[in-house]
Amino acid sequence: MSLYAMQKFLYAMNREAEVQRRYREGGELRDALLAEYDLADEERAAIRDGDIGKLYVLGCNGQLLMHFAPLLGMPWADYLQAMRDGVQKHGPVRAGVYAMTTATNEKIAGV
Repeated sequence: MSLYAMQKFLYAMNREAEVQRRYREGGELRDALLAEYDLADEERAAIRDGDIGKLYVLGCNGQLLMHFAPLLGMPWADYLQAMRDGVQKHGPVRAGVYAMTTATNEKIAGV
């Protein structure tokens, strides 16, 4: 997994109009853009498809994702739900600062 490459892409996507344009164009232009980053197939598919939940589970930082979501046309509440749904569908966060060390049904610190 290349968490750094995913987050590097999202950082560029959030800041660079040209990256946003190429992503929005879709198709071959989007594929060419993603080919510029050292991504695993699973990561590339999640970015290509705008799968916030999967990106979260793969370890992408929420600060980066919360700016990516509006670029996808996703309202705030839907963004938050997408992360919850991602954990339910794909399992615990695998890497990064949000990596989960407990099962999804276990409580942490009594919460």
